[in-house]
Amino acid sequence: MTGPRATYPTVTLLPRHARRVASGHPWVYSNEIRMTPEAKALPPGNLVRLVTDAGETLGIAGFNPHSLVAARLLERSGKAVIDAGFLVARIRRCLVLREKLYAAPCYRLVHAEADGLPGVIVDRFGDALAVQLNSATMELLRAALLQALDEVLAPRTIVLRNDSPVRALEGLAREVEVVRGDAAEPVTLTEDDARFLADLTGGQKTGWFFDQRDNRSFVAGLARGSRLLDLYAHSGGFALRSAVGGARQVFAVDSSADALALAERSATLNGVADRCTFVRADAFAEMERLKSTQGRFDIVVADPPAFVKTKKDLGSGSRGYRKMVRLAARLVAPGGFLFVASCSHHVSGDLFDEQVRRGLGDARRSGRVLRRAGAGPDHPVHPWLPESAYLKARVLQLD
Repeated sequence: MTGPRATYPTVTLLPRHARRVASGHPWVYSNEIRMTPEAKALPPGNLVRLVTDAGETLGIAGFNPHSLVAARLLERSGKAVIDAGFLVARIRRCLVLREKLYAAPCYRLVHAEADGLPGVIVDRFGDALAVQLNSATMELLRAALLQALDEVLAPRTIVLRNDSPVRALEGLAREVEVVRGDAAEPVTLTEDDARFLADLTGGQKTGWFFDQRDNRSFVAGLARGSRLLDLYAHSGGFALRSAVGGARQVFAVDSSADALALAERSATLNGVADRCTFVRADAFAEMERLKSTQGRFDIVVADPPAFVKTKKDLGSGSRGYRKMVRLAARLVAPGGFLFVASCSHHVSGDLFDEQVRRGLGDARRSGRVLRRAGAGPDHPVHPWLPESAYLKARVLQLD
């Protein structure tokens, strides 16, 4: 499948199914492909030349006959060889962009389709990388991708965080593997004036949520002299950025003892441990308890994991956001601020806003939206994949 003489088997679209892909969409669904016996027999992840029913080339794609998203476009001329050299060029392009965006080498380096590498996530923590391979094609290209990362960055540590549930949709096993270096200890990363510790082998996702960087900065800018509650705190991103920014007291709540332990270590690292309290609890239960015991906060942050993981969860998950807003809004002092977010790509911005409004109504609170935001620019959005704009974040001031 690689080398100057590489040729790829042909996979053909059904009649009248090429327009969307030809216009720029990177995916082809299984019901749009002529599933011949030859196509069905191709190994999952095999590289193919994708053509219209008239034989016109659409590009080179990774193909999985057993997946709903059966083909993912990698290149559109149909002439490229998808090998380590091809991947080096794509990764270098990603690096040039990130180096324009950030001074410190801590960011999402590769964001899948939007960066021209479908199924690949790479988060950079200085000389350590956390990598997710979420498609069968990238699993087959694993050696070439690691070679390309080595050529571009020569990282000291590489952790394959192949434990994402989406791998099951591609027929792939879930696992975590350290393929280079030693990841026994957390890595250090920087955001503005704050330093954090991230667990690349055991933390959620890749160990850190770079997507909320700009939102953490905005909240920290409001926090000087404030009392802040950070719900679903993970390893303390919002809480500690705000403490470093001058908050007089922060409370970080999470259900994970390991995540809170990292947050405590980061608080010490930043010299703000005396202003931080870490509470292991379920966020909903803690909000109910705080309603009667701790008074109100100047800022409440509610940044939960996805409540809607599949479309069938949309009803119950949406109601979960409404309940979260109701409980969180009751804890905000008059004139204070509420930050709420959803990382559920099945939840549209309009639906999330509706649940925020309903939650505020349930809490009998009024106010105004100050900021509507998403992920930072190291998480670019593919123009044809609105679901890649998965993060919805809102900042409100409440009366």
